Amino acid sequence: MATEPLRNSAGHAPPRPHGSARRTSSIDTSWPEGRAGNMRLVGRARDIVTPRSGGAPISCAEDGFTAYLKSDRTIVAIDSDPARPALERLVGQRGGNHLRYVLDEVMPEERRNATPLHLILDDISGASLIAAWAWSQWNPGWLTEVRAAMTESELAKMMTDREGICTGFAPGSSALDPNLMNRSSTGGAPTTDLRHPEDPEGWHAFTVQENVGMRRARRIDVTMGNVIEIDAAFQDSASTPDGSRRALHEYRLAVTADPVSFRILSIQADPRVLPFAECPSATLNLRRLLGTPLSEMREKVIAELKGTAGCTHLNDALRALAEAPALLGYLRHNEGGSAAARRAG
Repeated sequence: MATEPLRNSAGHAPPRPHGSARRTSSIDTSWPEGRAGNMRLVGRARDIVTPRSGGAPISCAEDGFTAYLKSDRTIVAIDSDPARPALERLVGQRGGNHLRYVLDEVMPEERRNATPLHLILDDISGASLIAAWAWSQWNPGWLTEVRAAMTESELAKMMTDREGICTGFAPGSSALDPNLMNRSSTGGAPTTDLRHPEDPEGWHAFTVQENVGMRRARRIDVTMGNVIEIDAAFQDSASTPDGSRRALHEYRLAVTADPVSFRILSIQADPRVLPFAECPSATLNLRRLLGTPLSEMREKVIAELKGTAGCTHLNDALRALAEAPALLGYLRHNEGGSAAARRAG
């Protein structure tokens, strides 16, 4: 087991593979009215296919939303592009697992169709939870100030509430040390722009973060050969005063699946940046997911990797693998169209 937190960002995403489908998503969080004001979340997601010959991507789907949340993560306003009238029913709901249940109730077709919008709406809970970490990059004394504002009993309750929620907060973990808030171990790691300089079309457009800002970004690449191959990435990062970025959480996933049953044949996680030394232990339990159909990953991850068996952020990365069949559908559709065109020629 590692004795120090991982601090090794993978940097740029790889260029788009030829003959692949790619989904990218991001939620950028800012505070237009300052720390005491509402959070502004801008979510964007895009699906593209890159032909086997390479070149410009083929656009398949694109969604976005803008939401405002109170400091307790209650949604006070939200709209999407393209518009979904049902989205108004999320106003008044609070970020957390409950929000995901409400999302399934009011917009079940989004999850059923694995739309780009569903992925970023599902991500509101996690993105809003960790967003405040961005302030630590602009105020070196942020953690100390938070600690100073708490009584000893409040600090003890916070640690008790966290214990057991994930591998990083397992009993005895360094994350439960009350003195942690006086150290810099949660300072993250330097990272580069996710967009590869040789593949500017590989990502959708991010918002510009010139002030305090947090970003949750995902990438899922799907290719098809004798098996389905999935290369996925997950990163939480913040802006900094000098214009660079620092990552708080980062994982890479490599997965293969059967092309007929869509069941997982192999799965590996590469933890790159995590706040506590104990966090990577969750990767040892990934074998529990072997044989799971990709479309059932959201439920399977929650059932098998709950509590100290999983890492909250690894689980978030794994749950999104349920989107892979939709990407494969784009790939097959476009490959079929190309084949038909060649036959017609």
